[in-house]
Amino acid sequence: MPMKMHELIESARTLGPFSEDDALAYQRYAPRLVALVNERMTEREDIHDLLGVASLELMRDNHANHARFIGSILKAFQAEVLVETIIWVLRTYKSRGISSAYWAAQLNTWHIVISETLKEAEVANVLELYAWIQVHLPVFDKLAQMESGQEQNL
Repeated sequence: MPMKMHELIESARTLGPFSEDDALAYQRYAPRLVALVNERMTEREDIHDLLGVASLELMRDNHANHARFIGSILKAFQAEVLVETIIWVLRTYKSRGISSAYWAAQLNTWHIVISETLKEAEVANVLELYAWIQVHLPVFDKLAQMESGQEQNL
């Protein structure tokens, strides 16, 4: 049986709260992380397949918004906000033509760039958050495809 939204939120509760050091490290490196993710995603041979009809500019905007959002989650963790926002983001960007495969590629790129950029002492909890999102991406994708009225019943 597929995971329901309330189960996803309960699972997310195990992630936080995060330390102030985690949030500050991520926020300090965020501009560099965004630049590296943009660079690596743009260099992918399959980027236009991943983006569909969406533009590279929309992708870059998403990455900047992503970094701000993750920074805020690390600073003031709320499982409900994390889950509901990811579902909203997937639904919104998919409606603009971005494929489901893009999200897996993007998250993998964030994971790599964070591992390479943040200091070892700063990276563990941040990568745990990214790993949790990656593992649950199929659930997020399924929930994003559902209509808003159905979503409330989960």
